[in-house]
Amino acid sequence: HRRILYAMNDLGVGSRSAYKKSARIVGDVIGKYHPHGDTAVYDALVRMAQDFSMRYPSIDGQGNFGSIDGDGAAAMR
Repeated sequence: HRRILYAMNDLGVGSRSAYKKSARIVGDVIGKYHPHGDTAVYDALVRMAQDFSMRYPSIDGQGNFGSIDGDGAAAMR
């Protein structure tokens, strides 16, 4: 989780900035901090954006990040 938040901070993504594509953030995390698969990073990013998954969501996600009924998040774009 901290690698994702750190990469978002490096990209300048904050509460007052414009939204960025998930693939941009995941690619930055993989390129700099976690050189393995992208699915683990994207799943962690999605979980951090779900208000029903964590007590305090760390990321304000825009778009389809799944539902409490078990619907999965949209594919990474």
